[in-house]
Amino acid sequence: MTNSEQNLYQKAWLLSLFTIFYNVIEGLVSLFFGYEDETLALFGFGVDSFIEVMSGIGIAVMILRIKQNPESNKSSFEKTALKITGFAFYILSVGLLAGIVLNLINGHKPETTLWGVIVSSLSILIMIWLMYAKMKIGKKLGSDPIIADSNCTKVCVYMSVVLLLSSLIYELTGFAYADVIGTAGLIYFSLSEGKEAFEKAEGKECCCH
Repeated sequence: MTNSEQNLYQKAWLLSLFTIFYNVIEGLVSLFFGYEDETLALFGFGVDSFIEVMSGIGIAVMILRIKQNPESNKSSFEKTALKITGFAFYILSVGLLAGIVLNLINGHKPETTLWGVIVSSLSILIMIWLMYAKMKIGKKLGSDPIIADSNCTKVCVYMSVVLLLSSLIYELTGFAYADVIGTAGLIYFSLSEGKEAFEKAEGKECCCH
């Protein structure tokens, strides 16, 4: 492996670490204010952040393995981690769906969605930067796993946009079902990520679109 390739893998490793630590902070903030403001969409976004941490750890391990042996196959540890992540996304989807049903039955509305606007706006900026940074490195290395990670970061951008739109609509108009609609959008992307995790565990090509 050339020095240039080693430097690129080191950058990919640092990006994966940043992804993990950022999602931990984002998750804690989202869970706290989602609970305090009683907004299901923001709370679900926070739970998703911690699932992304699980996935990010798997990617970090994968990058280390690729750095040592670029031609090696997925290890059993990585496959198990991906399957656990997939199940976690499915469980999150069920939990969010139950929350939607309860909110509709009780006619519950969030106190405010201001923090949803703040968190999602910051997330969009950071995830777009991460997405392009990972894609650039992945293409230079010809590394499918790193490119796949970049494509999956795109899903995080979509989820952030859904949270931003639903939070803005509620904050500006007080539309009663904005939080519910935003949560439904998170369920859609959560199911997509769950499916993607299982496909990667089976060694299929990543296609997080």
